[in-house]
Amino acid sequence: MAEEEISQISIGELETVSQLLASSESLQFAFIVMIVGIIAIVAAYSKFSDWVKSQKIYFTRPHLSRFIRQAVLPFFAIALISSTNAYIQTTSLFDQEKVVGDLSPEATFAKILNSFNILVIGYTISHLIPIALTKRDKSILEKEDFDAWFDYRGFSDDDGDLFHRLYKWIPPRVPPDEIPNDEFQTHLKTQEGLQYLEQFRTTKGNPIGSYEKLVKNPFEEWKNSERIKYQKYFKNCITGNNQSGRKLNPAAKPEEIYPIDIWREEKRIHSFEPIIPSSRPPGYAKKKREGLPKSAKQILPIGIFVATILGVLAWWGVDLFVLATATGGFSIGLGLALQETMQNYFAYLVIRKDKIFQEGDRVQLETGYNGYVHKITPRVTYVRDALHESIAVIPTRQLVTSQIVNYTKENKLVPAIVKVGVSYLNNPQQVASILVKIGKRGMKEIVNEKGQHLIRQNRCPHLDDNKPSCGCDKDLHVDINQPIVRFNEFNDSSLDFSMWVYVRDYGAQFKTKTNLRMIMYEEFKKYDIRIPWPIRTVYQGDEKKEYEEINQKDKDRDGVVDSYGLGDIGRGGEE
Repeated sequence: MAEEEISQISIGELETVSQLLASSESLQFAFIVMIVGIIAIVAAYSKFSDWVKSQKIYFTRPHLSRFIRQAVLPFFAIALISSTNAYIQTTSLFDQEKVVGDLSPEATFAKILNSFNILVIGYTISHLIPIALTKRDKSILEKEDFDAWFDYRGFSDDDGDLFHRLYKWIPPRVPPDEIPNDEFQTHLKTQEGLQYLEQFRTTKGNPIGSYEKLVKNPFEEWKNSERIKYQKYFKNCITGNNQSGRKLNPAAKPEEIYPIDIWREEKRIHSFEPIIPSSRPPGYAKKKREGLPKSAKQILPIGIFVATILGVLAWWGVDLFVLATATGGFSIGLGLALQETMQNYFAYLVIRKDKIFQEGDRVQLETGYNGYVHKITPRVTYVRDALHESIAVIPTRQLVTSQIVNYTKENKLVPAIVKVGVSYLNNPQQVASILVKIGKRGMKEIVNEKGQHLIRQNRCPHLDDNKPSCGCDKDLHVDINQPIVRFNEFNDSSLDFSMWVYVRDYGAQFKTKTNLRMIMYEEFKKYDIRIPWPIRTVYQGDEKKEYEEINQKDKDRDGVVDSYGLGDIGRGGEE
């Protein structure tokens, strides 16, 4: 049935094209010259494109270089086609008495050449529009980077104190509740005091004061500073001043140097830390993005070009309705064959659009498998075990219909709980206070390899030293009173306590709990807080002696109670 319908499709005026070309050898020659010319232009364009990729403009102005590369090909193609059309129209290649179809030979051939021009223009537009849309999206991301820079009060790789060259801090007229007025006025009189107030955070984590612009457009100044950073990065790459010790080739495949847009993206992913030249293997950024589906901007050129082709066919009188009907059965069969593939693809779109989870999130699958999302593709999703023991490969569509626990999404408070049992001979109030001291120490001392505190807190300890916040106090919208100490139960051989602190993310709890236990061992030994053996002990007159031994440290432990209190154990109310 489909074959019969296809055979009945009218191709309109296209039937006259072959007749027209057969009518004149000169016309055939001109047509062949034009086709050969287009092929030569495409070949030359390929060389030109490779040359542009090796130039500095490709790295420093990637969007402009892409625009130039896309615009050069249609410019010369249209020039060639238009020249051929002018040549045909000004020479006597057609038999004026012989008319093929409804149009004269001159008009028919002009229509052929105009169709080529339309296709070339459609191809150009289909590729230039995504470039413009990508440029717009990158500009939005650049503005978001500037907002992050403002929140951080500058990046670590800024040239000097760039932030305070662009902004001046204005102290508040009224001191915050946490600072007495006399102390506040004293701080206002010294430069160190002003720095302290600028870095100060209230118990809710909010800064005080405001900022006044020192330049007309701080955003442009910041953009220029970022470009200077990239120029330095690019220079270090091509001069050999990098970890590899060799000059990186801008034309190398795979790419050894990041273009500025990829450079910004890598900085964004790594919390705006400086990008070290040659610190990643060649092609790292491209390989990391392999397997990602085409975005709407990448699919848009296909849609625009297909629409251009259909428009040209309709202009030539091809019956598009019959064509669509004839191919309908084939499309239905293809859709059924690709049903699961399409389900996976649309599941991918749902995951991306609703941000159910993303690469790097810690998740637990319905099967109990727990790990980090490694890569999401339109077909399968990879979840890597936290200890790198295995990788789970799951059809993406199943992740939309099954229950998933996401430990990362919108969750900035992950509890790290340490449980411990102490001797019945120790005073539980003293134990609770010492646990509070341990938690307070952990909040200041437990950091990752970048020096960032793992425990979330209302005010970053770095601020007390007039250093920028490490981020442990960012994005907190609730008050945190920690560490939280709980007296859980009277066990067979111990008094059971637990201590809670909140950490940056799911994975940070493991290092935090290990370090807290190390601090706990040190403090317990210092104050003679005893952890009993899990056995039953029969005392034969030694209990009094042991009690006296413990009481020798009673004064020191009472000092801890006076200094650190009991946390929230002594306060009323519920958890």
